Amino acid sequence: MALYIAKREGFESKEDMGLLIIIISLMGVVWFWYKMKKMMRKEDIGINKSGGSGGGGVVPKGNLGWPFIGETLHFIASGYSSQPVSFMDKRKLLHGKVFKTHLLGTPIIVSTDPDVNKVVLQNHGNTFIPAYPKSITELLGEHSILQMNGNLQKRLHALIAGFLRSPQFKTRITAHIKSSVVSTLGSWQHMQVLLVQEETKKITFEVLVKVLMSVGPGEDLEFLKREFQEFIKGLICLPIKFPGTRLYKSLKAKERLLKVVKKIVEDRKLAMEEETDEKSMAKDAVDVLLRDSSEEPSSDQIKQSLPLDFISGNIIEMMIPGEDTVPMAMTLAVKFLSDCPVALQQLMEENMELKKQKKECGEDYSWTDYLSLPFTQNVISETLRMANIINGVWRKALKDIDIKGYLIPKGWCVLTSFISVHMDEENYENPYLFEPWRWEKIGAAANNNSFTPFGGGQRLCPGLELSRLEISIFLHHLVTTYRWVAQEDEIIYFPTVKMKKKLPIKVTPLCNYQ
Repeated sequence: MALYIAKREGFESKEDMGLLIIIISLMGVVWFWYKMKKMMRKEDIGINKSGGSGGGGVVPKGNLGWPFIGETLHFIASGYSSQPVSFMDKRKLLHGKVFKTHLLGTPIIVSTDPDVNKVVLQNHGNTFIPAYPKSITELLGEHSILQMNGNLQKRLHALIAGFLRSPQFKTRITAHIKSSVVSTLGSWQHMQVLLVQEETKKITFEVLVKVLMSVGPGEDLEFLKREFQEFIKGLICLPIKFPGTRLYKSLKAKERLLKVVKKIVEDRKLAMEEETDEKSMAKDAVDVLLRDSSEEPSSDQIKQSLPLDFISGNIIEMMIPGEDTVPMAMTLAVKFLSDCPVALQQLMEENMELKKQKKECGEDYSWTDYLSLPFTQNVISETLRMANIINGVWRKALKDIDIKGYLIPKGWCVLTSFISVHMDEENYENPYLFEPWRWEKIGAAANNNSFTPFGGGQRLCPGLELSRLEISIFLHHLVTTYRWVAQEDEIIYFPTVKMKKKLPIKVTPLCNYQ
């Protein structure tokens, strides 16, 4: 049976096959949980009959699949296919835009409706709280930003967002990103074939570690990079902590990371205690969190210090975009542009004009220079729409709630599927085509409920502008420095978005064409 499903659903590597066989082996044991499935069905019937307290809504239709495993196998298989939304699309046709299923050991309601998603994202704290698969909660810990709720989450979000928006930070980080991009691109000149997915990580991880802890190139950066790569592999895996398992290895990597990061935080705290200039500018996220801890409480609110362990753990979590989301957005932009020469030509012309202007006036590039190029931003928006690096968020209902006639019962998890919304023909014409020009008609993406690459509501990613800046700088210097030819490659969407071959390309300096 395992081989049949593997062939039919697209599992190819030995590692994937091994994981599938482990899951299938469990099926013999969990069959004895069949009665539990019956109890869940009875519970659903009871809820539907009562209508809950949400105002007459009913629990969405759907299928809970096998006991314990549910429909997880089909969900994973779709991530290895060329149609990652096939799992959602099939069930949407059968049950509607909001349906129930059972994924990764959890009965869950999936929403592919942008209006329902908006309500879930905005009703944070009192109605919904973060809820994620066990492997993620085990690895990130109970004090993770991802799982944090209430005033503490708002406080941290405001602190980091405020720091990233400050003019001093924008000036400093723009120059640093440019330097990192130009240095990395310069190393490509004599490479026969390079892997874009690996090269972009060199840029983004270094930049983010600089933003977070002011760690520059050297042994510490290489150690952090190596251990973080081991740590992040366990975000989506079987929640088993025996020695030798993926989760166990990742937890050990986190322990080693925490030891180094905590030492940086402790040293910084000691230095701040000896500092005489209390009004000096915070240089990174560690500074921001430590300074907030040491602030005098206001008259109406006692502000507790943030523990050093808490700061260290969350600094590690904030490193994820540098290893995963931003470099993949850069990589996929190269992939999509390679497949669309017309868009690439227009992008190059727009950026060549900016390069010419800066050369003539002799000024350095600014944050606004990069973000003011309209077609470049359209290319980035279209890349984010199609890439779906953050394909959805998980929430748990604290009480019965009725949204558009759908009852989400208390205690149930909700998956707001961004990828389904981004790839829906009702929202985007020809959704599988890379068409940056569509954004000229759509207008401001930030006001579009059908475009949520950075999440939404109170937990909207505070680094969204920084992410766009990094991608903009990378694309600007790439298209004004090189032409390239990309080899055939495929996008894999599970457990995270990545290129199967890491996108091999061969570059030629533009000066060779002049």
